Amino acid sequence: MRDNASDPEKPHSRRAVLLGMGLGLTALGCTAPEQAGPGPSGPDGPSTRPGCVLTPEGTEGPYYLDTDLHRADITDGRPGVPLRLRITLVAAASCGPIHGGAVDIWHADAGGRYSGFENDRDSRFLRGVQVTDAAGAVEFTTIVPGWYDNRTAHIHVKAFVGGRETHTGQLYFSEDVISAVTRVRPYSDRTDPRTDNANDFLFGRSGDNSILTVTATAASGYLAQITLGVRV
Repeated sequence: MRDNASDPEKPHSRRAVLLGMGLGLTALGCTAPEQAGPGPSGPDGPSTRPGCVLTPEGTEGPYYLDTDLHRADITDGRPGVPLRLRITLVAAASCGPIHGGAVDIWHADAGGRYSGFENDRDSRFLRGVQVTDAAGAVEFTTIVPGWYDNRTAHIHVKAFVGGRETHTGQLYFSEDVISAVTRVRPYSDRTDPRTDNANDFLFGRSGDNSILTVTATAASGYLAQITLGVRV
């Protein structure tokens, strides 16, 4: 499987109907207000950024489906290291929470396969959307994604506010996290070579700004967090 940086835009009419009319916003990245513990450090760990700073957009890739699957648990029984993914939307000027925004995520399973395509055409595993609460947050229950041809492990994300798409990007893990995951089944059963962050052509563009802050261990599962700001 490959991601294509030049994919045409796709309509999102159902998302607009769901969320209503509103202002278009520009996506930014922020440091999370309070993390559960220290995250990975080093050259590919999350940077320490004071306040809210602009985060580059990322490619949508070829595997997006406008499914409107409103759910917190997106695993659908797929095996893998458990992951709680917490995403917070905030206003850039104040870093105050955005209530009622929508966060849509999708990613590959441990074997590098996406639902809705090829042999999994009729499945919708590892896809879901949630509306942010009063704290601007959503939390998904999922698994750590696997890698695939020329791509490191990553999670696709879209943000919508007031019925308009405000951000498209990709979220990444530090090499420390992915290296630990590869030693756990079913990831360890794979025999194909793994593409790491340094050799992922899309990570090289702006991935350092989109690395998740991760706590816990591969044996018990992870909590991954990131805060995305928007300019109103």
